[in-house]
Amino acid sequence: MSEAAARKPPLRSDARRNIERLTAAAAELFHERGLDTPLEDIAARAGVSTGTLYNRFGSREALIDAVMPDLVAAKVDTAIRRAYACADPWEGFVLYVEQLCELQATDPALNDAVSRRFPDAEQLTALCDAQLDSARQLIVNAQQSGSLRSDFTAEDLPYLFWSTSMIVRATGGVAPDAWRRALHFFLDGLRSETAHPAPVGPLEPAQIHQAMLGLGERRSRP
Repeated sequence: MSEAAARKPPLRSDARRNIERLTAAAAELFHERGLDTPLEDIAARAGVSTGTLYNRFGSREALIDAVMPDLVAAKVDTAIRRAYACADPWEGFVLYVEQLCELQATDPALNDAVSRRFPDAEQLTALCDAQLDSARQLIVNAQQSGSLRSDFTAEDLPYLFWSTSMIVRATGGVAPDAWRRALHFFLDGLRSETAHPAPVGPLEPAQIHQAMLGLGERRSRP
């Protein structure tokens, strides 16, 4: 413990309760709406003022770091373990990618975390960097087996997660499995074997229209 930390007085019981309420409210609303949930809404759900939130955490990124890293670590560690348990290197790589994309598709907070929408959340960003390093050997194994193209790198994975993030935001309320089709085409483009049937069908014209309208509404928000 640093000397400065040792001199810091212990929190009063009401201050501890406020922190607990704020982190609980943030966890709920982040998972409901994503990491860009208005801080005023988090404070209101916690039953405290917005000033109290800023007094205790100082910024959105600090609140994200107080809430998200442990959860993300648990989810990603499970994905990594399952992927390395696969006997076939290509299947292990695919399983890893599919699991992370499924996290994005099923939880707005995890979508924002995996796609790194808030890089100034230092603890969460460090965790994502470590996760990327954990995936490197999966890529090497798949390449050494001859199933994954040799020029693909771990640094290429964020392109996929950024793309999935946008697809989920655009189609989640219209066609929740659309991301699986996009992922199928991405993965098939990474291997030299014969293409396989896509797991889900294409969007209907009306669904494409609704998704495009949704993207326009998000861009127009202040």
